[in-house]
Formats: sequence, C-alpha cells, structure tokens
Amino acid sequence: MTMIALTVNTRDISADVEPRTHLADFLRDKLNLTGTHLGCEHGVCGACTLLLDDAPARSCITYAVACHGARVTTIEGLDDDEITTELRAAFAREHALQCGYCTPGMLVSARDLVLRMPSADERDIRVGMSGNLCRCTGYVGIVRAIRSVIEARRQRGVASIVGAGRTLLGPVGSGHGNMSDSRARVAAKTTVGQPPATSDSAISIEDFSPEHVFEQSFVVLHRPADVFDFFGNIPAVAACLPGASLSGVSTPERTEGTMQVRLGPIAARFKGAIRVERDPAILSGRIVGVGTDQRSRSFTRSEIRYRLVPDEQGGGTRVLLSIGYSLRGMLAQFARPGLVSNLTAAITADFARNADRALSGLPSDGGACDNASLNFVALLGNSMRHKLRRFFRGRRRGENE
Repeated sequence: MTMIALTVNTRDISADVEPRTHLADFLRDKLNLTGTHLGCEHGVCGACTLLLDDAPARSCITYAVACHGARVTTIEGLDDDEITTELRAAFAREHALQCGYCTPGMLVSARDLVLRMPSADERDIRVGMSGNLCRCTGYVGIVRAIRSVIEARRQRGVASIVGAGRTLLGPVGSGHGNMSDSRARVAAKTTVGQPPATSDSAISIEDFSPEHVFEQSFVVLHRPADVFDFFGNIPAVAACLPGASLSGVSTPERTEGTMQVRLGPIAARFKGAIRVERDPAILSGRIVGVGTDQRSRSFTRSEIRYRLVPDEQGGGTRVLLSIGYSLRGMLAQFARPGLVSNLTAAITADFARNADRALSGLPSDGGACDNASLNFVALLGNSMRHKLRRFFRGRRRGENE
C-alpha cells in the first residue's frame, strides 16, 4: 500500500492505495464518486474523462499513485461550474444524451472545448470530441449542444482562453497543479503511510471512523475526580503506557511522541501525535491519535473514549474504555482483530496496574511498560504472571483464615 495525498473536488484527501490501482477505481471504490464511469478501460471510449490539474485526462489508465500532489475534478465537482451548467441545459435541449453513460466524460471534454475554442466551428468540435464515444445519439445532438454554448458565450462577450488557462507543459498529475504551501509540503514530504503535515509543520489529527472497536474496562482504587485529573496529565499517562514516549512540549490538548510495538515478526516504531478532549461535567474524554512507522510502511489512526464511574463493589473508580483503530500497511497483514483485541486487553491491564501505582505515589513495579516496546507475547506473559500471583495470594489468604 502507498499513501497518497491529493485534492479531489477541492477536498484534501489522504489515503492508502495499491500501486496498481487506477484513478477511476480509487474515485469510485474509495471515495464513492461514481459519476466517473468505466467503459473500455483502455483509454479509448472517454467515459472516464475527468480533469487532472485542470486538463482532461483518462482516469481508467492513470494510476492513482501517479496523481500524488495533483488536483482532481470529477463530474461531481462541476455541479456549480458555470460552463458545465450551461452544457447540461444544452444537452437536455438538443437531445444530446440517451442512456447517459458517456455523458459525464462528454461534459468534461466539452467544457474544455468551450473554454478554449474562439468560435463554434463544427469540424473543430467534432475533432475535439473525437476521443469520446457514444453508442446512442449519433453525435449530432452533442455537437449542436456544444456549438450553442460556445456561440452564446461569445455573443455575451465571454472570450475564449488560450490553452484553457494551462501554462505549464508536462503530463497531467505530475504535480504541476497550483498547490498551497501546505499541500506542496505534503507532496514533497509524504511517504508511504505518513500522515500529512499542516502548515505549521505539526502532524494533522483529523476525525475518522474506526474500522475496529473494542470495549475494555478496569478498576483503580482512587476517587473518580483524582483519576480524571490524572488522565489530564499526559506525561504521567504516557509513563504508564507500554512502549510510549513523548517528544517535544506537551499541552493539555495535544502532544507528539512515539509508540513501539511488536506484532509477530515485525517490530515497529510509530511516530505521531494525539489530540485530547475532556468533559469534566461527566468525567469523560476522548483521545484521537495518528502514527506512522517508516520501517514497516504502516500507518494507523486510533481513538480512545473513556468514562469514569464509581465502582459499586470494591470502591474506587471503574474506567470504561472504547478503543477503535484503523491500520494500513505491512502490520495490517499480521494485526488481525482477534490478535489486536488480546493485545489491547494486555495493554489495558498493564496500564491499569501502573496507573494505580502512580496515583498512589508508588514507582512502577517493573512490568512490561518500563521503557519497553509493546510485545504481545511479553505483555500476555506478564499479564498471566500477575494473574497467577494474585491467585496464589488469594489461596494463601484463604488457608491462613
């Protein structure tokens, strides 16, 4: 998988794609922009035509990874476009469509002709539209519709634009689009799995919908208010989390750092950032994070929602967790949901134990989170070791009684 960043219909998009994925498939399957139609899939029929860096291009033979940093406009992005609006009305008036399958590509190509043709010459229109095939209309209505729009615009004093305003040579999608400084940085710096940076060089943390969600809970023997205050201390929380370390200056709302993890044969070091949201009124919070491991070419987004409630049985506080994540790259081949669920349970147990000790003013007990990476086998073994220790302590306590 390869991470690409591009602009689609004025929206900044970052996504993982297979290197073999064509732009048309990416738009239809990943972004649900199904107005881009697939016909021959050989670049002949023109049904898949869209604008790439403002130039008409065949999306069925263009690789999505080749469009990194480019500006893509599909037929959906032309809803409010003045020329396209006039062309749609003309197509309807001149009966320039029947089944409509070729129409999105026709409109995109026709728009380019309206922009740059100085006069409505029928021969030039037929030559200009020769790359768009129609099996229904016989083309007469299509040519008539385009001619009528060109004539009407020239009569209104709207002049043609030489080259449709394109001033740079080179293949479309090659990065010649007018990107903002921040988008240019993305195009220059983003590598496989790397989240885009914002204009102040900070890692962008956007909301997302997790692909997998797990529910966890644990109890600490401290008051909910104290636990909530502790959760607001990011350095203290990171010190109790296996494999975590902070970099730079932390604020109550945001911090950056790394997380080391080992799943199967792969060791990864995710570098990223988290955003913290807290609601003191209901003692709840949300932590959204992104991270990239360059070595394994993996990228992850995670979300932790927590709520603190009094523990009715043993006193203290029950921490209710909802943990969601999405993972791309090599690690995704190993990190099956069942494995991640078990790993999450082991991490939660280790964090709960260390958080309880931190709240009590005690040092860590030497568990897996002392400057170690997240190793599933080690964490699971550590968890089993503590469970057995508690079991035998309970038995000895029962025998003494």
